[in-house]
Parts: sequence; C-alpha cells; structure tokens
Amino acid sequence: MSDAADKIEIESITSPHRTERVDRTKYTAMREALLPVLPTTPPGITVAAAKAALLLNLPEEVFPGGEKAGWWLKAVQLDLEAKGLIARGSAKPVRLYRCK
Repeated sequence: MSDAADKIEIESITSPHRTERVDRTKYTAMREALLPVLPTTPPGITVAAAKAALLLNLPEEVFPGGEKAGWWLKAVQLDLEAKGLIARGSAKPVRLYRCK
C-alpha cells in the first residue's frame, strides 16, 4: 500500500477550510471506538467519560496501552464535529453526542 493510501484527510471545526493528513488506521480505530460510546441526545457525555469508555474498545495493536489516545480522540472529535456527525452540548464541561 502506498504512503498516500495510509493517510486520511481530516478537518477541524476550530480551523475551517484547513485540512490535515493523518494515519488512516489510527483515525479509523478511534472513530470506531468513539461513535458507539456517544449518546444520540444532548447534553451528551463529557470528553473524559467518552475517553474512559472508548479505551476499552481500542485495538491494543494500534494503541498499545492507550498510548496517544487523548490526541487521537481530540483529532477525531474535531473532524466529526466539522462534518456534522457529532456536536457539543451547551453544558460545561464540553459534552459530546451523535447527530446522525
């Protein structure tokens, strides 16, 4: 597989019109772990609660010992927010929920 195929382009709700290329395997693993733990209604769950729940579903071979999971969670969160697949509830601290 080429290096380009190993990458995926992501967006960020905080930097519109800017994209970043990241590792496809790590992005996909984090996305697949994150979405099922998010509720479908506001106000959602805190990012810390989402991280605690998704760590149980992360593949050990991709994230050994949960290493770098926090960074990848934030990258996937911002991308999915930019795409309108998840949203933030109005309560503090930040709470996330699925839109679709």
